[in-house]
Amino acid sequence: MNASPVNLGTDGPAPTSEWPSLRATLGSAAAVTLAVTVASYALDGQLANLGVAGTFLAATWWLVLGRDTAVIRAHGLSLGGLLEPEPLDGRHIAVSLLGALAWTLGLALAFFPPFAVGYATLWGGTRAFAWRVPPEWMDLVAGQIVVVALPEEAFFRGFLQSALDGRTTKRWRCFGAELGPGWLASAAIFAVGHFLTVPQPGRLAVFFPALLFGWLRARTGGIGAGVAFHAACNLFSAMLAFGFGLRAR
Repeated sequence: MNASPVNLGTDGPAPTSEWPSLRATLGSAAAVTLAVTVASYALDGQLANLGVAGTFLAATWWLVLGRDTAVIRAHGLSLGGLLEPEPLDGRHIAVSLLGALAWTLGLALAFFPPFAVGYATLWGGTRAFAWRVPPEWMDLVAGQIVVVALPEEAFFRGFLQSALDGRTTKRWRCFGAELGPGWLASAAIFAVGHFLTVPQPGRLAVFFPALLFGWLRARTGGIGAGVAFHAACNLFSAMLAFGFGLRAR
């Protein structure tokens, strides 16, 4: 699972020879996907969720976070310095957090209304929507951030997308972001992983929000906004499910 050593500088993009090889990167992705799939079937309920999250976080630590600051920053995994082996800077952390929340709010205003209309059309049927606060909603919020969004964004957009793009030079300019093949590949692997853990064709649809999460990684230079927006998307979906009576808890 381990990739070849990386020694990145801080002045601009690293030469492609300093990133892990494509074979090593894809091999790591395959190994982690297999481990996550096994954990999802071998464990029950919340233990399965924790096992999947732990696998993603352990892999990201092994591949990136256990290295030096330059490597962590090159993969967009600083989170305002929280995940760097450097003294914490409260002002930097606050600015990064506010920036992530601003991106989340802006994208939510743009995407949530049409998503709600589509959700009501496909799943609501003749049911009337009634606002209901989910039971143990604080646990739901914390779980979506810490157990779902953070581990997935750290691995797929932090490690995988960064490493794949680090080995290629092709880029597309899209709404202020420089996107490479890793953007598409990481979204596809993300979708396949969701399908393997729950083999339903609809699970492959996560490819599309993954493109948005990957765009955020490229546009902002880190995973913070992606973590916040990923969690917000899941929470909004849960809110709609509760409101239409499609989910009891």
